[in-house]
Amino acid sequence: MRALRSIFLTIALFLTASAEPAPAPGPAQENAAEFIRTNCESTQYPKLCYQSLNGYANVVQQDPARLAAVAIGVSLARATMMSVYVANLSRQAEAEARAASALRDCFSVFRDAVGQMRGSVKQMRQLAGGGEELRFQMSNVQTWMSAALTNEDTCTDGFEGVADAALKADVCGRADHVKEVTSNALALVNRFVDKVVVP
Repeated sequence: MRALRSIFLTIALFLTASAEPAPAPGPAQENAAEFIRTNCESTQYPKLCYQSLNGYANVVQQDPARLAAVAIGVSLARATMMSVYVANLSRQAEAEARAASALRDCFSVFRDAVGQMRGSVKQMRQLAGGGEELRFQMSNVQTWMSAALTNEDTCTDGFEGVADAALKADVCGRADHVKEVTSNALALVNRFVDKVVVP
């Protein structure tokens, strides 16, 4: 599990280099890409899952822990960008009171989601051992990722009744995309837990 520590640095480098990194050619990457595709079939949004993770095939290789870690990292990056986007809208927009309140609330819940995902990243870096210890560690990750998904969902709930249709569509559309990425990450975490944590 020590190898997971370097994965997060690699993810950060990939995410800052390009929004859609190109997979490296070769049999190992092809096998890893097929591994990602197969695992993504267990998610609610398999096409998005594969598209968002395939560029990291050389990081994931064929390791379910690495796949879960990369998925969390991608979700964290998207949630962070969403948090910044909403914060900028809040400062720039001359929105009516209901919309301004929805933007503030959305920023707050995405900030919380980012914190929960950071906790998940930290826990994944520290995975060690097996049995009860691993079960406890992964339970933390599952709890935080589930809470992050709930927080993201709360953002769109706050836009009910907002009169500015364009603003509502923009923020809710972006939030929905982040929720889908987070949902996929949670599904891959759960799949990893099912494989390694024996009751």
